Amino acid sequence: MVKIIGAGLAGSEIAWYLANQGIKVKLYEMRPLKKTPVHQTGFFAELVCSNSLRSDDINNAVGLLKAEMRLLDSLILQAATHTQVPAGSSLAVDRTLFSQYITDKIKSHPLIEVINEEVTTINDQEITVIAAGPLASETLTQTIINKIGDHNLYFFDAVAPIIEKDSIDMSIAYIKDRYDKSDNPSYINCPMTKEEYLKFYHELINAQKVIPKDFENNVFEGCMPVEVMASRGIDTLLFGPLKPVGLEKDLMRPYAVVQLRQDDAAASMYNMVGFQTHMTFSEQKRIIQMIPGLQKANILRYGVIHKNTYINASQLLNATYQVKTNPNLFFVGQIAGVEGYVESAASALACGIAINGLLKQKKVITLPPVTMIGAMAHYISTPNKSFVPMNANFGLMPNLENAFRKKALRKEAYATRSLQALKEFIEVLK
Repeated sequence: MVKIIGAGLAGSEIAWYLANQGIKVKLYEMRPLKKTPVHQTGFFAELVCSNSLRSDDINNAVGLLKAEMRLLDSLILQAATHTQVPAGSSLAVDRTLFSQYITDKIKSHPLIEVINEEVTTINDQEITVIAAGPLASETLTQTIINKIGDHNLYFFDAVAPIIEKDSIDMSIAYIKDRYDKSDNPSYINCPMTKEEYLKFYHELINAQKVIPKDFENNVFEGCMPVEVMASRGIDTLLFGPLKPVGLEKDLMRPYAVVQLRQDDAAASMYNMVGFQTHMTFSEQKRIIQMIPGLQKANILRYGVIHKNTYINASQLLNATYQVKTNPNLFFVGQIAGVEGYVESAASALACGIAINGLLKQKKVITLPPVTMIGAMAHYISTPNKSFVPMNANFGLMPNLENAFRKKALRKEAYATRSLQALKEFIEVLK
């Protein structure tokens, strides 16, 4: 029997994987009995930030990661396929249907026992997977600190606002995917002139912010609040979330573009891409309504800051997400130091394979480092004095034998090598 703490993306994924290997699982989830500051429902694997699982292109690092996960029968990707909403070349989902699908699957599995209570202690004598995510309760966090030391926990995150579709002025905004990659474009674009951008920029960097919390340190670049990003320079946003390249309208390129991505299956809600923020609610409304097309925006969910805890995995874990000093204790998901929805679920698959080997063959099994899942595990377990969470990327993988000048050919070669290695690995597992 394996004890899993937390039914988020990682906890749900590893519970499903182990149960399908014939291993009994006790899955502990404190919600809905005890809520977090940002979760809205009691469903498992709730997406609290974006509803996008990012690119589904196999020649993109996270797209390759998804392809590997599909080979390993990922529950998370199964759910995403069933609840997908239009998002160009990205894989985005209706977040409520997505979480509900996973909850139903987990609760109906005969080898998974769901226990709705907060875990406050860890028994070193039983195999335990901590998948509590970045929003682990204070009591559990303290228990973890007692085992690994308080200097090994830090991080915070921010959430972008969600806008009601019917409140967007489509006489100004327009639907288009960057570079027209999709035959059915799905992003709503709000264009800005230079004058409009400069006025917006000035108000953004001078907007009133929420008083910083004591945990706001070691900010992960991918979750940088938009106003913090803007403070780095007047053109920074033009090369980031407001980049106009590939979003021309009537053959003219706007000076800046704010994009919104569909957030639900009914296409009634859209989230603001790259607009994580910790401005006050009143300032968010004022600043958002300065954006052309959003002058009458109805904000369904304001952006918020929330605590996001992760451990210093490079000092604590091995490549199977097992604690080096405690072979019965594992960490997976964002608390283990990986970054991103898909990456969190992928880490759970790697850990599940290791635990399955430990229980059945008395040895942990590590995925090949030439796979994206294996490369991620290698990254988080390699000693690093300045360790920070990192999304899946080809830079984590071992170099190719042949050098390719063209980036597209190089990515294709990485993908081919990775999938072949994983297929061979799966055959050996059988």
